[in-house]
Amino acid sequence: MKPSRIPLVTTGIVLAFFYLPIAALVAKSFNSSRFSPEWKGFTLKWYERLFERDDILAALVNSLKVALIAASASMLLGTCAAFALHRYKSRLQDAHRMMVNVPLVLPDILMGMSLLLLFIAAGVSLSLATVTIAHITFCLSYVTLVVLARLQDFDPNIVEAARDLGATRLQAFVKITLPILFPGILAGGLLAFTLSIDDYVVTFFVKGPGSDTLPTLVYSMIKKSKELPVINALSTLMLLFTFLLVFASQRLTRPVNR
Repeated sequence: MKPSRIPLVTTGIVLAFFYLPIAALVAKSFNSSRFSPEWKGFTLKWYERLFERDDILAALVNSLKVALIAASASMLLGTCAAFALHRYKSRLQDAHRMMVNVPLVLPDILMGMSLLLLFIAAGVSLSLATVTIAHITFCLSYVTLVVLARLQDFDPNIVEAARDLGATRLQAFVKITLPILFPGILAGGLLAFTLSIDDYVVTFFVKGPGSDTLPTLVYSMIKKSKELPVINALSTLMLLFTFLLVFASQRLTRPVNR
């Protein structure tokens, strides 16, 4: 093998390692056979059974509620944190930056255990509300970093020009700063939504009775072999939905044309 082809072959092997199992899962969601790995014919019955399951629909509603609230709160708090980190430089801000970065490297199991102990110490009953608070905790960091990256490409001279022309601080923010940063804020929100809707580890620790989300329900379903075709169908739909969100997020975080 020529040395120049080694990187190409290595890349192909890595991509196959990552995506062939996903492709197999998608194919099995259309396989009429329940247990056999062999192809027995095309069918959509697993998708039909998926939408007949009330418990799955209830878990989906819970996941969407948590993800929407977590993404919205993270967009607001993360944008404020990004502005503070970008505008002010001090030792306090260094500590602030470290606190923002810690959830990115902290193991999920450690974060879940810590939040569980916090809720127990505070006497808070575990419910969908505690799941939402936990999701905001780790989604906030991602939104902050996305908006902060957008702020680094932002030209403050535009705002100064608007102020020289008579615009107030609020007018300059609403008409200039916010529209320019909005794609980055929305991209951070989409990323937070994606992270929230498929989180399992943290959710497992802080959820209460009757507050199952889609990932925790899927984990309980996967123990039953007869549920596997339905799980394949559900996973395929989640994969498609996640792909669309990530694609939209990447489109929104493209560098600003100057």
